[in-house]
Amino acid sequence: MLTTRFVGGAPNWLEVGSPDLEGAVDFYRGLFGWGFRSAGPEAGGYGFFQLDGRTVAAGTRTAPDQGPPSWTAYFHSGDAQATAKAVEEAHGTVLTPPVDVLGQGHTAILADRAGVPFGIWQPGQLAGLDVFEVPGSLCWLELYSPDIAAAAGFFNAVLGWETSSVTYPDGIYTCVNPAGAGEGAMFGGLVPLADDPTEAGSDPYWLPYFEVTDTDATVARARELGGTVRMEPMDLPDVGRIAKLADPYGARFAVLKSAPPAPPTG
Repeated sequence: MLTTRFVGGAPNWLEVGSPDLEGAVDFYRGLFGWGFRSAGPEAGGYGFFQLDGRTVAAGTRTAPDQGPPSWTAYFHSGDAQATAKAVEEAHGTVLTPPVDVLGQGHTAILADRAGVPFGIWQPGQLAGLDVFEVPGSLCWLELYSPDIAAAAGFFNAVLGWETSSVTYPDGIYTCVNPAGAGEGAMFGGLVPLADDPTEAGSDPYWLPYFEVTDTDATVARARELGGTVRMEPMDLPDVGRIAKLADPYGARFAVLKSAPPAPPTG
């Protein structure tokens, strides 16, 4: 599960980059009820999406040369410089070297061996997001990758991630958790890009999932707001009801109405 008791390698930040930040703010306000608070004039338009005063994500305006609109997941690092060096040693790429962010912490944008961008956040005054796993907040992450073994090896070397497997009727799902935290701290999965028909022709990428109270109603609302439904709602046994969407500018994400926990046995 995701938690604000951040440990090394755990997700601790999430942001969407959009060419039209005001439009993105309107979309996510209508979809999830998020408010938006600017980080101030010195932050270049950067700001925080909030629910009841708690930060659930961030948003920034991006230029065409910064890549397509997308969500970027960040992971906890105790030493941003050391993590960036580990990325290079593991044959990844440092896209933006570590930098101090107004005394709030240090960040860097990196890429794995397949070229998929991700961020790291070394906390200073700001530890990370304020809430997870409530409706309107991040509840899961998936990496769609052409080579699961290579991705698992890379992130084990860089962030210490451990993997475990869940068997389903149509295959095996690879889950990840922070080093030494156990399977109870699973926060995401690694998915073979070629195995998902929704992702046909897609480049590898990170997909954030947001918890919702009603998947079908959220999908209908996304359509009304100009979003795209990439995968219609479907039920996954013991997981919940999911759907894949994109905002009006093309940033991809998913929503999940989690299945209730199984009753205790014995």
